[in-house]
Amino acid sequence: MVVKRSGAREPFDRSKVIAGVRSACKNRPVDEDAFELMANDVEDSLRAMNDTVTTQDVGVAVLERLKELDDVAYVRFASVYKGFEDLGDFQREVGLLTKSTAPKRRP
Repeated sequence: MVVKRSGAREPFDRSKVIAGVRSACKNRPVDEDAFELMANDVEDSLRAMNDTVTTQDVGVAVLERLKELDDVAYVRFASVYKGFEDLGDFQREVGLLTKSTAPKRRP
């Protein structure tokens, strides 16, 4: 079961995870199989949690995996999940994303 922000409880729906990831990955070089694999991985990680799983837990689990899969899809998903309101929100998130990746080597 997943606890929503309103406090309502509903069963985990992997199709919602797939739909959100598919939307974030639209027109990106991401293989269709990646959506199913990510949904499986998210579901497995949520099952490993102790008690209550929240929608925030689901969102964070998806974001962690999108960061590894595709940077643009990550920012797209984060913009909806985190409710970006202006350009500064995008700049902050891209800054956090680039800080977590290793610097490129110069020839």
